[in-house]
Amino acid sequence: MILYEYPLNERIRTLLRLEELFGRFAFFVGQEQPLDHHAALITMFEIADIAGRTDLKNELVKELDRQRQTLQTYRGNPDIASDALEQFIGEVELAIANLNQIPGKPGQHLNDNEWLASIRSRSVIPGGTCRFDLPSYYAWRHNDAEQRRHDIDKWIGPLFPIRDAIGIVLGLARESGHASKAMAQQGSYQQMLTGRVYQLMQVRVAADLRVIPEASANKYMLWVRFTTQDGDLKPRPVDSDVPFLLTLCNL
Repeated sequence: MILYEYPLNERIRTLLRLEELFGRFAFFVGQEQPLDHHAALITMFEIADIAGRTDLKNELVKELDRQRQTLQTYRGNPDIASDALEQFIGEVELAIANLNQIPGKPGQHLNDNEWLASIRSRSVIPGGTCRFDLPSYYAWRHNDAEQRRHDIDKWIGPLFPIRDAIGIVLGLARESGHASKAMAQQGSYQQMLTGRVYQLMQVRVAADLRVIPEASANKYMLWVRFTTQDGDLKPRPVDSDVPFLLTLCNL
């Protein structure tokens, strides 16, 4: 099964984008070659752009605090494993504390580093980080892999509280949903939402069907339409029935 996720509001859209970028960063920084670490740096700049664009830090603190208060109501419930509950509450409280320790706007420390700022400004130009444009950066890429990784870890470190908080919030959202079987008649599916507000939609479809879901929703209804790709990968509507699993998630 291939899992597709669709955010149903702007906040979840931002969190999913950052989750994707942090995953990409982790992959590239774990490699050994200079070009991999170049990709890690560019991804780090993208993370900082998104994390610093909105009042993300405060929104995450508010959401985590709301979840903490909800979790605390389960204390003493005989159906809840108290040790696991207390451990998770501790993780939430630690995430809140780490977010509150971020000084100012997330990623500002990258702008304050003149050397990194020069790389960041040149990276938006196609080929702008060539050896003749940034000879000091070219020299840095000739350091051994462990030294480059040490430097990158130092620069990304202040953004990790954002990563950890996103992991908790999206994890709670995903765990709130329950998958149900659905059938897209002639490639199209609609469902009334009866006033319920969801934040994330998950669509799981068998890989061998070779179909791609496109989803949208408002407060009244959701739509899932399936397409397939022809020889030049141009999407075209599916006119056959498509079975899939649908999960609606809410915090």
